[in-house]
Amino acid sequence: MQTTPSDFDRVEGVLAAADEPLTAREILAALEADDGETTFESPHQLATVLGRRAKTGEVTVIAQQPYRYTISED
Repeated sequence: MQTTPSDFDRVEGVLAAADEPLTAREILAALEADDGETTFESPHQLATVLGRRAKTGEVTVIAQQPYRYTISED
């Protein structure tokens, strides 16, 4: 799946507004609650994108069950 910069900007917004790390399911629910639509079709698909962004240092993955995500600190 290709995401546009605006897709990931929305994900970053959800993570930045959160008081604690979120699961992919929680992020997806927040995106859907925000405007009723999202380009992500499932938590798994979103987790895949977040994992890719973790490789570039944009996102931190907390390896719990389930995985949790947060914005990386600069």
